[in-house]
Amino acid sequence: VFNKTADATDVMLEMTTEEKRAMDARKKGGLSVVKEKSWRDESAVKRLEHALINGVSQYIDGDVEEARLSCDRPLDVIEGPLMDGMNIVGDLFGAGKMFLPQVIKSARVMKKAVAYLLPFMEEEKKKNLIAQGIDPGTVKEDDDSNYAGKVLMATVKGDVHDIGKNIVSVVLGCNNFKVYDIGVMVSCETILEKAKEFGVDIIGLSGLITPSLDEMVVVAKEMSKAGFKQPLLIGGATTSKMHTAVKISPNYFNLEHPVVHVLDASRSVTVVSSLLSENKNEYVEDLLEEYDEMREDYYAGLEDRHFLTFNEAKKYKLNIDFDSTPPAAAPNTSGVNLIDDVLVEDIVNFIDWNPFFQTWELRGRYPNRGYPKIFNDERVGTEAKKLFDDAQTMMKQIISDKSMSLKGVVGIFPANRSDNGEDIHIYADESARNNNSPCNTFCMLRQQAEKESDSPYLSQADFIAPSGYQDHLGMFAVSCFGCEALVKKYESEQDDYSKIMAQALADRFVEAFAEFLHRQIRVEMWGYARDENLDSDDLLKIKYDGIRPAPGYPSQPDHTEKTTMWEAIKAKELAGIELSDSLSMMPAASVSALVFAHPQSQYFAVGQIGKDQVEDYAQRKKFELSKMERWLSPILNYSRD
Repeated sequence: VFNKTADATDVMLEMTTEEKRAMDARKKGGLSVVKEKSWRDESAVKRLEHALINGVSQYIDGDVEEARLSCDRPLDVIEGPLMDGMNIVGDLFGAGKMFLPQVIKSARVMKKAVAYLLPFMEEEKKKNLIAQGIDPGTVKEDDDSNYAGKVLMATVKGDVHDIGKNIVSVVLGCNNFKVYDIGVMVSCETILEKAKEFGVDIIGLSGLITPSLDEMVVVAKEMSKAGFKQPLLIGGATTSKMHTAVKISPNYFNLEHPVVHVLDASRSVTVVSSLLSENKNEYVEDLLEEYDEMREDYYAGLEDRHFLTFNEAKKYKLNIDFDSTPPAAAPNTSGVNLIDDVLVEDIVNFIDWNPFFQTWELRGRYPNRGYPKIFNDERVGTEAKKLFDDAQTMMKQIISDKSMSLKGVVGIFPANRSDNGEDIHIYADESARNNNSPCNTFCMLRQQAEKESDSPYLSQADFIAPSGYQDHLGMFAVSCFGCEALVKKYESEQDDYSKIMAQALADRFVEAFAEFLHRQIRVEMWGYARDENLDSDDLLKIKYDGIRPAPGYPSQPDHTEKTTMWEAIKAKELAGIELSDSLSMMPAASVSALVFAHPQSQYFAVGQIGKDQVEDYAQRKKFELSKMERWLSPILNYSRD
C-alpha cells in the first residue's frame, strides 16, 4: 500500500523513528508530546540539502519549486543547495563515511531536481538570447563549461556488460564531472570519434569478458596513432592492474596521457581528480614507476617459470579408471530441450546474495564478510540491510508483474574423448556414436605450467571416457529477459538507483536459474544424482557430483567454444540467446556451461600455455594461428608476433 515511490522504505523508516520518539515521550508520565523539529520544517534550501545527503526524492518536485521561486534564477538552485549537498555527498563517500547505494540514491535526487528545473532554464536561456538579438536555434544546446571535467565512458566492441560502467558514471556525475556514456559494444572508431566530438578530458573503457582485454589494447594503439592526448582509464571485472601495466600501458602511456586501471567506483573520483589537478605530473610519475616495476616483475616471473612442452603435458594427464569408476548412466532425457516454464519465484531460494553486495561495493569485515552476516557488520551492516530490503521490494514487484522472465536450453548428448585425448566428440544419438559420426567437437586446452607436485596436467577432455564407453556430456545456456526494458523505464524516470538495482537482480536471477537448472539436470533430466538432497548452502559450496564450467573461464578460457555449443543446442533459435562479435552473450544477464557428471571431474585453471599447444589447438579447430592467438591472448606465455 505504501510502496508507491522508489524511496518509500527510507520515508517509512523516518516516520517510524518519529513515531518511536512520540511513544517514548508518552510513556514518560503521559505528558502531551511536543513535536520535535523535522527537516521538513526547514527552509526549502535546507530541505534540498537534506534530501540529497539522505537520498530522499519523495518531496523533490515541491521543494525544488519552492527553492526556485526564492532564487533569482533556476540555475541558482543547482549551483546553490543542490551542489552544496552533492559536495557533502562526495566528501562523505571519499572519506568512507557514505556507501555506494547511498551515493546512487543521492544522484537520483539530483537528477530529478535538475530534470524539474531544466524547462525553466531553457526558457530563461531562450529569453536572454532573444533579448540579445540572437536566434536561439543557432546556439549549441549542451553547455558543459561548468563541469569539473568531461569523461567519455564506453563498453568496448563485442561486450554487452555495463553495470560497473553505469555505477562509475553516476559516482563521477555526483562529483560534478560531465559523463558521456556512449553505451555498450562500442567500436574503436566510434570511441575515438565521440571523444573528439565531445572534447573530453578523459576516456574510460569497460569490459567483462576476456576478449575485451584485447580490444582495449587495440583502442590504446589507435589512440596513440591518432595523436590523442587524453588519459585512458581501464575498468571492468576481467581487467587488472597487472594486465593494464603489461599489455595496455606500453601502447599509450606517457607523462601527458597515462593509462590507469581503476579498481572500482570508489576509486574513480580520486583517479579522475588527480589526472585533472595541478598535481597531475606527480601522480602520473608515481604511477609510471609502479607500472614499470610491475612489468619487470611480470617478465622476470615468466623467465623463472617453467613450462612443459605440450607433448610432455599430455603424458601427465589425469587418467581416470573408467572401469572402476564408470561414466554416469544414460540420461532420462537426451537431446535438446527448451526450458521456458521456470518462473522467477521458482529460483529465489537458489540466489547467492554475496555477489549482489559486491556489485554495490559493500564489504563486511571478518567475521561478517558474507551474506547474511554482513548485516551485523558495524561499518556497512545497516546500509547492507536497507539495500537488501530494497532488493526484496523490487524482486516482489518483478515477480508480481512478471517484468522479467527466464528461458534456457539444455542439451545432453552421447560423448567420448577423441583418439588424441584432447577433444570431446558429441553425437546426435547412440546410432551416430556407433557409426563414429560426431555432430560436434569441443576442443579443450591443457595445463602446461610446471608443477612442484606430481599433480596431473588437466584438460576437461580428461573427464570424458574414450570410445568404447557410453559417456555423455551436458550443456546449457540460460538468460533473464526483460531487464533492458526496465532499465529504459528507470532511465526515463531519472532513477539510476532502481536501474542499477534491476541489473544487479537480473544477474542474480540468471545465476540462480543456472544453479536451479544444473540441479534439475543432475536429479531429473540426466538423473545421475537422483538421490541428491542438498540445501541451498550446500549447493553454493558445490557439494554435488560433477561440475559446470563455462567456456571463456579458467577451465576452458577460449570463448570461441561457445559457437560450438550454440550450434549444438540451438540457443539462439530456441531461446533467443545471441552471441556478439566478441562472443558476449545477449542479453547481458546470461550464463552458459558444459555439464560433466563424473565424480573425478573438477574445476581448475588452465593458466598460461605455450606456442606448441596453441599451434596444435588452432589446427584442431581449423583456425589460422594469428586468429587463435588473438582469442587466447590473455593466456599466452609468449609475445604474439
